Amino acid sequence: MTIKVIRGNPTPEELAAALAVVRARAAAVAAVPDGTPAAKDAWSDPGRIARQRLPQPSPSAWTRTYWPA
Repeated sequence: MTIKVIRGNPTPEELAAALAVVRARAAAVAAVPDGTPAAKDAWSDPGRIARQRLPQPSPSAWTRTYWPA
């Protein structure tokens, strides 16, 4: 594996940190069988935010809006 710095001038510490992140990500992908992505976490499920449909406004809903005097 070859990593090439396109822009900037990273310090050896910054380059080592970036390489550590790339290696950790590669190890995590290699640990998943058959290369399938891991199951999504429940926090990323949009269904947990809105479990029920919100009621739709009726045609006369505009009469119940707030109008300052």
